[in-house]
Amino acid sequence: MWVRGVPSGARTRGPLQPRLLGFWHCRGRAASFYSASAEPSPVRALVYGNHGDPAKVVQVKNLELAAVGGSDVRVRMLAAPINPSDINMIQGNYGLLPQLPAVGGNEGVGQVVAVGSSVSGLKPGDWVIPANAGLGTWRTEAVFSEEALIAVPKDIPLPSAATLGVNPCTAYRMLRDFEQLQPGDSVIQNASNSGVGQAVIQIAAALGLRTINVVRDRPDIHKLTSRLKDLGADHVLTEEELRKPEIKTIFKDMPQPRLALNCVGGKSSTELLRHLAPGGTMVTYGGMAKQPVIASVSLLIFKDLRLRGFWLSQWKKNHSPGEFKGLILKLCDFIRQGRLTAPACSEVPLQDYQRALEESMKPFVSLKQILTM
Repeated sequence: MWVRGVPSGARTRGPLQPRLLGFWHCRGRAASFYSASAEPSPVRALVYGNHGDPAKVVQVKNLELAAVGGSDVRVRMLAAPINPSDINMIQGNYGLLPQLPAVGGNEGVGQVVAVGSSVSGLKPGDWVIPANAGLGTWRTEAVFSEEALIAVPKDIPLPSAATLGVNPCTAYRMLRDFEQLQPGDSVIQNASNSGVGQAVIQIAAALGLRTINVVRDRPDIHKLTSRLKDLGADHVLTEEELRKPEIKTIFKDMPQPRLALNCVGGKSSTELLRHLAPGGTMVTYGGMAKQPVIASVSLLIFKDLRLRGFWLSQWKKNHSPGEFKGLILKLCDFIRQGRLTAPACSEVPLQDYQRALEESMKPFVSLKQILTM
């Protein structure tokens, strides 16, 4: 039996458990959605009752919608992406795990359909995104508390709104919080075609920073290189090219980077460290290679390099909701100015979720899978 929009037996755990309709297309096509209606409708959700292979444990379930209480907001989901953190959460190897059974998805954008009598900051028709991870956005509709949502402006493209709350925020904070970079300074990163990597390229360009972007070699490397340079990348290199002595010629017309952003680990992260300027910092925010970060003693002693980590969920714990809201609005300004676009995406109807999950876990995939409701 399913009640209140969640599986029966699922207990609440702080803000993770919800108490989240719509239709859009990415790749520049105009968004269109049905007018908000408070009439009950079947709620479909992608639910997993056990940790494991997402393609095997995620299933479509019909849920009953919760009643809207005084501080509640009924939201119709418009779109929700599949991020690596979503996959890791389903697999059970993420730092934040909801009570099972749970609805998948940590990010997305929805439209307010109805609000409770105590809600003051939201109204029907508003667009909203989750304030924190774990709400379960892979569903057509749900009821959340007002504090679990953040309003976003409706004058930004819907794909940008759907992918706003995780990757661009991570990119901006890493560029700002670890080194006092000035226009003209450079940054080096791996996994540059990832959602965070694409955001780093664009935000760095908006801040006047130059980027050295490392990617894995692939059959369509020239196409990828062209796309990343169109976003504002100064240099795009393969892992193999980064190891060649000729790489030093890059630093004839740009300073050595003082900041490295690592989402891979293993040999890739060691190469980033090798090219950091003395006193520089490498920030690790992912581990795609599932290998440890190895730093030579000589680099630590003679170059005084620093190794740090970043997790957006932890940043939120250390900062007020108002600060996160300010970050969201800052990124919205970049979007309006044309300086920040959504990552290259492929829209997939909710019922075709298995195809989207499989695509999101394939190697060398540069398109973010976005579920449309």
